[in-house]
Amino acid sequence: MSVAREGGTGESFWEPGHYSRTVKRIDDGNRLCNEVLSCFQERARIEKQYAQQLTNWSKKWKTMVEKGAQYGTLEKAWHAFMLAADKLSELHLEMQQHLAGADSAKVKHWQKEAFHRQLVGGFKETRETEDEFCKAQKPWVKKLKEVEVAKRSFHGACKEERAAQVREHNGRADQSMAPDQLRKLQERVERSSQEMEKGRERYEKSLEDLNKYNPKYMEDMEQVFDTCQDSERKRLQFFKEVLLDFHAHLDLSSVDSFRTIYRDLHKAIVAANEQEDLRWWHNTHGPGMPMSWPQFEEWFPEANRAIHRKEKCGQVTEEVTLTNILPSSGSMSRSSPPQDSGVKDYSSDWSDEDSPRKCVSGPDEAVKVAAVRVRALYDYLGQEADELSFSAGEEFLKIGEEDEQGWCKGQLGSGQAGLYPANYAVLAHS
Repeated sequence: MSVAREGGTGESFWEPGHYSRTVKRIDDGNRLCNEVLSCFQERARIEKQYAQQLTNWSKKWKTMVEKGAQYGTLEKAWHAFMLAADKLSELHLEMQQHLAGADSAKVKHWQKEAFHRQLVGGFKETRETEDEFCKAQKPWVKKLKEVEVAKRSFHGACKEERAAQVREHNGRADQSMAPDQLRKLQERVERSSQEMEKGRERYEKSLEDLNKYNPKYMEDMEQVFDTCQDSERKRLQFFKEVLLDFHAHLDLSSVDSFRTIYRDLHKAIVAANEQEDLRWWHNTHGPGMPMSWPQFEEWFPEANRAIHRKEKCGQVTEEVTLTNILPSSGSMSRSSPPQDSGVKDYSSDWSDEDSPRKCVSGPDEAVKVAAVRVRALYDYLGQEADELSFSAGEEFLKIGEEDEQGWCKGQLGSGQAGLYPANYAVLAHS
């Protein structure tokens, strides 16, 4: 419905039948309920689609960042955007549920209570209002018709009188007209004048009756109109309340969790530390990496014995020749220095056939590969069952070489064996 202009349409409410615009407003109210529902249900669908797009975006880029070249605290800051998107997606899903759920149900319930559709003839409220207006206007319309009839009669008498006067004037000017004919014309003028006066009296009388009834007519019409206004006032107040509900659910700026999302995101970005990232790279991929420098090794006759065991990685039994095996008992003494047990094997010293296997069995095996004692640089809490936990400064054994993902196998003083980040420990004597 367009906004009404101050000047109106030029057709007065008081004229017969012009209350129909007020009656039609009732049907418009029901249609507006449907339009409000359609409007914000469409918005709910948009919110749901947006939430899904945020989730898909977060899932896609979370994987790409994890597999990408970025590292350290800046990677965490980048990840914070995806975390914020997931939380924002949840808020928009909640918004969609409010709009499509409770808010829409509220409008439907009010519409059902305010408008009662009949089997025939539209809404009960529309028919009752139209009947009330018709009842209030009917006596006045009857008197108005009497005025219109008296008016037409009076105007007809005036026209007839005027015509009689013209004929009588022309008869006087005609010297050939007989006196009897002239007298008849004069009598016709007199009768016309009398009819005109009677018509004037009837017209004035009917108009007077109509004007006397006007206050009663206006009172009855205003009473019915006020009832319509009360109904419309309730609708307008309800619509305002509903729009405020929609606003409350759409205004994320007033939601604490929404503000928290971007506050946490800002903290994550500010927490990015380039010095820490550079130090991590220095220790993980740069000069800070541990190195088993070649050292003098004594020869032990028992070191080259062949051991048969079933290797889990190949699921087949094969012969593995291990070197630098530490004696399992104290019967054999070692004359090599304490740090020579950490010598790293170099592929250049072995042929392809003699190269030792890197698949090392668990700590419960009777025969163990020569271990290297290392010292923890930082505290580490194992995240999985197969990971070690240790404190900064704690020493333990490194019993496996670093794999492609930067993990080593180690054994704590308690005998527990597991994996740990290679860059979290250095040789104990370095």
